[in-house]
Amino acid sequence: MAHDAIVAPPTTVLAAPEERIGRTEAKARRREALLEAAARHFAERGFNGVSIEDLGAAVGMSGPAVYRHFESKHALLAAVLVGVSQGLLDGGTLVVSRAPDGELALRALIEFHVRFALDNADVIRVQDRDLDSLSGDERHAVRALQRRYVELWVTVLQHLHPTVDVAELRIKAHATFGLINSTPYSGQGGVEREAVRRILEQMAFAGLR
Repeated sequence: MAHDAIVAPPTTVLAAPEERIGRTEAKARRREALLEAAARHFAERGFNGVSIEDLGAAVGMSGPAVYRHFESKHALLAAVLVGVSQGLLDGGTLVVSRAPDGELALRALIEFHVRFALDNADVIRVQDRDLDSLSGDERHAVRALQRRYVELWVTVLQHLHPTVDVAELRIKAHATFGLINSTPYSGQGGVEREAVRRILEQMAFAGLR
């Protein structure tokens, strides 16, 4: 009587560590590309004027493939706006921590925010126009991060103007943001970026110091 053949179980082939790292990095790059495309397209055509298919095509993938990275177009918008608000807070906190005194901290904050405005004109437009397209919880998250960023400025200003009411300092901070964040709408008329940067920094510092 013949014995039954013994069949070895299928072998699971595990990806090498470097291969897994490569896949993770590639996924992160695709996610970042989608965020950049979303900011650009939302700025140009508005949140409601852009489809998932448009965003996928912008980075060389199909519309359905976008859902591997974000569960919806709303999730992409939230990632853009929450992400930039967190980046402002983190970056501002870092530059203040490195400044030895109040005046240098103020200069560092102004320079940091001017660079942000010049580098992220699309995101500023999206924030201004499409914030209300977020869910209530997502808007709350953006606003909470922004309030903390404002208070970072107010704390620096308090060191320079200890006798000025905090409410007035907060108004000064918001007015400075309005000046700097107007850059995407200013129609720079061929003025070079370096000149725009210098003008904004000088005006902001003069208004706050």
